[in-house]
Parts: sequence; structure tokens; C-alpha cells
Amino acid sequence: MASVKNLKKEINYVLGDIVNIVYIWEMTNGGKPTETSDILVDNIYETFDSLMTRANQKDVENKKAHFKQIRKEYEEAANQFVAKINELN
Repeated sequence: MASVKNLKKEINYVLGDIVNIVYIWEMTNGGKPTETSDILVDNIYETFDSLMTRANQKDVENKKAHFKQIRKEYEEAANQFVAKINELN
């Protein structure tokens, strides 16, 4: 498993890029946020906060399994967010 530091960076970069994609979509489709895009951005930030809180936990029994689960949830969430962005049009 890659280091925890790299996992945190990857979560930050990927979810940040997804938020940027939503903002670009908003600018190209009317220039103002929609209710749907606001909800999507809020969900992305909630997911980011949740994943980072779990990644920073110190009292974990099986670290390898813990971080594998975080990576799995992060990848699933990122794929779901991309699918929701594709549905915005």
C-alpha cells in the first residue's frame, strides 16, 4: 500500500478537480450555480471531510484493511460524482 500521505494527497487532488469541473460546467451553462450543482459540490465536500477524518484516525486495529476500505470508498465516490456531473446536461 502506498503511504497514507499519498492517499490523502490523491483524495484532495481528485475531489478538488471534480469540484473544479462542476464550477466549469456552471460557467459554461449560464454562468450561475444551479440547485443541483450546489448540492453536488456540498456532497463532494462532505465526502472529502469524511474520508480525511477517517484517514487521520489513529486508533485503528488493522491499518491495512482500514486504508484499503478508505481507498475503495474514495474511488466509488469519485466515480459516482463523475456520473452525476455527466447527468447535469
